[in-house]
This record gives sequence, structure tokens and C-alpha cells, in this order.
Amino acid sequence: MKKVILIIAALFTAVGITAQNTDVKKESTTTTKTVKDSKGEKTTVKTEEVQEVQKIEFKDPKSNTREKEVLDKPADVSKKVTVTVDGVSREISKDYSGFYKYNGAKCKMILDKVGYSIINPDTKKRLATLRELSNGGFIVTSGKKVSVGYFDPNGNLVLQSVDPKTDTVITETAEFIKPEL
Repeated sequence: MKKVILIIAALFTAVGITAQNTDVKKESTTTTKTVKDSKGEKTTVKTEEVQEVQKIEFKDPKSNTREKEVLDKPADVSKKVTVTVDGVSREISKDYSGFYKYNGAKCKMILDKVGYSIINPDTKKRLATLRELSNGGFIVTSGKKVSVGYFDPNGNLVLQSVDPKTDTVITETAEFIKPEL
């Protein structure tokens, strides 16, 4: 009987030691957009999952009081964005969809199956495509022109390409105007 009581006490102690002292908050937002054009109907589903994990620590863990004061610790925040376009799902780091101004003209960046498409918002004609690289940059193709692009902290698309005539790097910027609603 003594052994059984000791085993039960050891189990309760092990469970108490492995208890998690964290506060977890999860939030999920799903946005569905349906666009009709001459080619048919396109549906885009974007799901954003934000998880905050905060470790809980007491100011004085060895005190004998029942009500203990909790230290205010910063939370670790992780964000996961999943996009489904025409039945193809993928995970992206950030959604850059929205309106941009490039060489004085307004254009719109939209999600597509593999990356982004830049279109003329009036004619719906595709002007360029963006495909994400493993380092977070993008390959941007427009007709015969190929550029490397990245987004600056302000959300502007910075494009770099080589001028074959002068063998120099040309840097252009598509200025972010507003996000797509």
C-alpha cells in the first residue's frame, strides 16, 4: 500500500512539473472575394491566423499567499496567411495586394495561383507577373523585360533590372497607394 501511495504521489508531482505556464490566444480571420469578368468567376479565399503565446511568471513564486501577482511579459506573436486562388492553396508571408502607381499610371496587384499579377484596373489586362523567390524577393516579368523586385518597409515595390545597352542596373519603384478592399 505504501508503494502505491508513493507511485501516485510521484505521478502527481510529474504532472505538476510538466504543466504549461503559458497563455495562448489564437485568432483566425477568413476573407472571401469573388470577381466576375468576361472569363468567368474567380474566388479568392484568404485566411489569416494570428497566435500570441505569453509565458506566465509570478513576481514572487515562493510566497504563501493564494493571490499572486503576475509579471507582465511580452507575447511571442506568429502570423500565418493561407491563400486559396482557383482551388490552389499556398502559404504567403504577407499579402501585398492593392493599388500601385508605376510610371505615372495606376495599376492593381492581385493574388493569382502561384504569385501575383499586376493588371490595369480599367481594362483588366495583365501587365506583369510576380513570382516569389526563396529569399523573399520576387522575379517580375513584363513582356520581354525581367526584373528582380522586393517590397520596402513602406510597401512600395522596388524593381531592379539590367539595361543591356549600357550594362547598368536600373532601379524603378511602384509606389503603394492603398490596399485592395
